[in-house]
Amino acid sequence: MSATTAPVTSLTVNTRVYEGQKPGTSGLRKAVKVFQQEHYTENFVQAILQALGDQLIGCTLVVGGDGRFYGKEAVAKIIRIAAANGVGKLIVGQNGILSTPAVSTIIRKYKTQGGIVLTASHNPGGPDADFGIKFNCDNGGPAPDNVTNKIYEITKTLQCYKIIPDISIDIDKIQNISIEVDGRPFTIDIIDSVNDYVELMREIFDFASIKKLLQDSADKPAFKVLINSMNGVTGPYVKRIFSELGVDDTSLVNIKPLEDFGGLHPDPNLTYAKDLVNAIKEGPYDFGAAFDGDGDRNMILGKKAFFVTPSDSLAVLAANLKLIPYFQKTGIKGYARSMPTAAAVDRVATKNGAKFFEVPTGWKYFGNLMDVGDLSLCGEESFGTGSDHIREKDGIWACLAWLNVIAGLGKSVENILLDHWKVYGRNFFTSVPLLLFQISELIIGSRYDYENCDSASADKMMQSIETLIQKPEFIGRKLQHGGKEYIVKQADNYSYTDPVDSSKATKQGLRILFVDGSRIIFRLSGTGSSGATIRMYIDSYENDPATLEKDAQLVLKPLINIALELSELRQYTGRDAPTVIT
Repeated sequence: MSATTAPVTSLTVNTRVYEGQKPGTSGLRKAVKVFQQEHYTENFVQAILQALGDQLIGCTLVVGGDGRFYGKEAVAKIIRIAAANGVGKLIVGQNGILSTPAVSTIIRKYKTQGGIVLTASHNPGGPDADFGIKFNCDNGGPAPDNVTNKIYEITKTLQCYKIIPDISIDIDKIQNISIEVDGRPFTIDIIDSVNDYVELMREIFDFASIKKLLQDSADKPAFKVLINSMNGVTGPYVKRIFSELGVDDTSLVNIKPLEDFGGLHPDPNLTYAKDLVNAIKEGPYDFGAAFDGDGDRNMILGKKAFFVTPSDSLAVLAANLKLIPYFQKTGIKGYARSMPTAAAVDRVATKNGAKFFEVPTGWKYFGNLMDVGDLSLCGEESFGTGSDHIREKDGIWACLAWLNVIAGLGKSVENILLDHWKVYGRNFFTSVPLLLFQISELIIGSRYDYENCDSASADKMMQSIETLIQKPEFIGRKLQHGGKEYIVKQADNYSYTDPVDSSKATKQGLRILFVDGSRIIFRLSGTGSSGATIRMYIDSYENDPATLEKDAQLVLKPLINIALELSELRQYTGRDAPTVIT
């Protein structure tokens, strides 16, 4: 449906500077109440548009988000501000809904100048929770540092913003609206949120093979799946895709996007997706998957809740990419992981003679490598996996990739992992099931998040660790616990020079690398909305066949205790246990 409205005139509103509007690796995330302050959201949107410079006038932008509280109000403000600033067209997801992977898909398909994504990703939603705004560039990926720095500099001096106060667009209805603004044409295209993304998935995967796997046949029962959208944005996408694959609605749970995610914390890990873990553990399911609020993260489970770590998921997909039609056409250009992610995919790259890259945390670093044709598959420990089909991590893509591989290999999730470890060894980066160990009373996991710590104490702890590991005598030091010995091979504060644009990223996390391939990583995260989050990563590598199926509790316990003792984390934070273990 198309409509034309009466001409309108923009006005300029005087504002004041709000400190702290610096986008992090995934945009600007704050409490909803911060965004609701007078002029706060308007200031940041104006800064994004001004940062486009010469590209702004007449450009096309995509707008959508994960459906969390304040999303529709933010979309309305973006429409009014974009119109006043000379944007030519906005492509807006119906109901304000677009998954982050869908935004990237639409930017790339329609060759727009970028998109504004309204999400705080895996953070909780609701009036007393979090909101976020991030800008994606014309390649479909998160804005690089030079763009986010430009946005931030504008926010520090912004004195006014432009807006059309009188237009009101019904974003719940698919329609096309044309408005003359200050004598210029402005179009708002409200589109089906799901179509373009589903069309791309059909092109990438062997839907016929997956559908056959998921159906009963004369020679085998159906491979049973349970998919949990955690009341986030993926619900409509899951419904459309898995209905097409013949999966009954009873196997699709929490698929209605809710402003507060139904009280769920939409982070697909063993801490926050316990309902899925228990259902898989106790039910007849062969496979389970969960996705976060905006659809870019995933968790994969096998029968009886056999947990696939993000690093193992990446490595298994890397080893089996040729089973997926998309990669049969494009070839395999290279693999990459974020620095904190366990090094399982490294070994696949070495065996296959493929290019390999280790990058800082942040999907934009992968995007650069994809844009020059050096990278096909990448992932990070925070449950993000993706490929060069778009420039964002993609939860549903990862789930379909696993189902395509399972259909091709004809094996269970557990047997795929066991066979993989026999070839490449195992990076113990988590445990199955969740287990307590007596001394520290910590649940074994791959990453330990100490959230909302006092920032000054967190900084002191990191400085203390860095001082220790920079001492020349630290290299070669033998660290022991419970009869297990690790010899330090290398230690540093990780830095990265981008091979594409030569940009540098420094102080990306403290690394302690051991001779046997094991690692301890400490870093401060900027994705929370308040306080400091200390993240501790444990990566214990084993290639002894007798060790591969051992209880991860026993394998990881020595290195965890070494990390706690080395960092004096309890003393600095006052915490006896992490907030979240994944």
